[in-house]
Amino acid sequence: MPAASPVPAPAASCSAASRPTGLQGPWRRVLFVSLYELIAVIASTLLFMAIGQPPGASGVMSVVASTLAVLWNVSFNHLFERWEARQPVKGRSVARRVAHALGFEGGLALMLIPLMAWWFGVGLWQATLMEAGLLVFFLVYTYAFNWSFDRIFGLPASAQALRPETGG
Repeated sequence: MPAASPVPAPAASCSAASRPTGLQGPWRRVLFVSLYELIAVIASTLLFMAIGQPPGASGVMSVVASTLAVLWNVSFNHLFERWEARQPVKGRSVARRVAHALGFEGGLALMLIPLMAWWFGVGLWQATLMEAGLLVFFLVYTYAFNWSFDRIFGLPASAQALRPETGG
């Protein structure tokens, strides 16, 4: 199970106004990864097939890539949120979202290119071109998915500016 949020929970004496809002902690990560990878497996299988790979090989590669991506996702997001929690500016700007997407996809590409070359029986250059095509799709998808997820479930505690308590 993914690690708990790096931002400690507020003390029990804090008012509700000073607590993070939205879905937080391990359940946020489990839901995020599950939804993201379900859509990714379907999309990547179709994309592999669209570039001429056999359906069975495309499906297997998509599931293996998804498994690697889940492990990388949990690790990368944990580290990203630890870094994010230490930043003086809270929230997720376009620049921060782009940095997140590039970091995640870049790390994943380093793992997937040699795997795709071996699995599909192609050279590293052809696997790199295949990954480049997938990367264009997944950069847009990653950005859109993260934005949509945050809009639906709220920002993680690491990106929220806690509201000061109001007297009353």
